[in-house]
Amino acid sequence: MQKKQLFEYAVIRVVPRVEREEFLNVGVILYCAGQKFLKCAFEVNENRLKAFSCEIEADIILSNLKSIEKICCGELEGGPIGQLDMPSRFRWLTATRSTVVQASKVHPGFCINAEETLQKLFQQLVL
Repeated sequence: MQKKQLFEYAVIRVVPRVEREEFLNVGVILYCAGQKFLKCAFEVNENRLKAFSCEIEADIILSNLKSIEKICCGELEGGPIGQLDMPSRFRWLTATRSTVVQASKVHPGFCINAEETLQKLFQQLVL
């Protein structure tokens, strides 16, 4: 039997008007140190986004989400943050911000397979 390992995750949100604190979940970031895993899953549903806020452009949101993905993967295109160690990248991505794309508070849990857990959370919280 495989041992459960601690993981942390945050929901990626689009917050069109920060002062109103209304948001739309568009993705999940999951970090599991024991499995050396840091990955995000996201989807921008343009119809939902436009119904939520006609001021937000889906291509700009998608560009921001792709930057998050590059940082998660530690790619050179992730800039200086993408070159940090995995825990530092996760902390930077989930730090409190007052921007249009932001992360929820970090939540902990236990998992056996981080990839499966990411997909399950993505299904439950985003789709």
